[in-house]
Amino acid sequence: MGIETAIIGSALLGTYGASKQAKAATQASQTQYQATQDAAKQQREMFDILNAQQAPYREAGYGALNQINTMLPQLTKQFTSADLIANLDPSYKFMLEQGLGATGQAMNVGGGGSNVDLARQKFAQEYAKSGAQQAYTNFSNQQSNIYNRLANLAGIGQASQAQSNTLGSNTANALSQLGIGGASALGAGQVGAANAMAGAYGNIGSNLMLSQLLSPQASSMPASSMPTGYGTPVPTSYTANIG
Repeated sequence: MGIETAIIGSALLGTYGASKQAKAATQASQTQYQATQDAAKQQREMFDILNAQQAPYREAGYGALNQINTMLPQLTKQFTSADLIANLDPSYKFMLEQGLGATGQAMNVGGGGSNVDLARQKFAQEYAKSGAQQAYTNFSNQQSNIYNRLANLAGIGQASQAQSNTLGSNTANALSQLGIGGASALGAGQVGAANAMAGAYGNIGSNLMLSQLLSPQASSMPASSMPTGYGTPVPTSYTANIG
């Protein structure tokens, strides 16, 4: 009974040790998994903070883009006579009258007559042509200035959106890697625990078999049924054949 007790005790101790090993493997995997969850939480919180900081720039860009879309008909319209009048220099009329008066005076000094009217007409035509060109330039510059300012704001929003996109992509990749790492840690812990317990159960089976082989029942068979030099009992008929 002493040998059997030792064998059974050894099996129980092995099982106890294996259960401790399995528990340690499970706890270690849980610790690693929790670490990945904490890291993932920090990643998400950082994304939320940085994304919120970019929000005002994106909103400014969206507003400017909407304004461009609203003003698109005006920004692409053709120059008309109404635009000519609206974009004339405020001093145009005053300068025209001053120029006509000066031209008339100069022609009167030179002799007057019909030459005064011709000179005044020519001045008026040239001045009107110059004024129209300046009005068109004013009109074009105004359209360009409006568009460029709105486009700059839209560009700020676009750049902010690009940064948010990059941040979101990097965060998604990081969270994916953390998720894979956490799952791998749990899987490794479960495999380690299973292997430890499987080894323990296998050890129990081996010890039980050894206990059975060494038990009194295995060694109490009649001597006539056990051939000389063999430790395992065999049928008597087989012994007779050997003799």
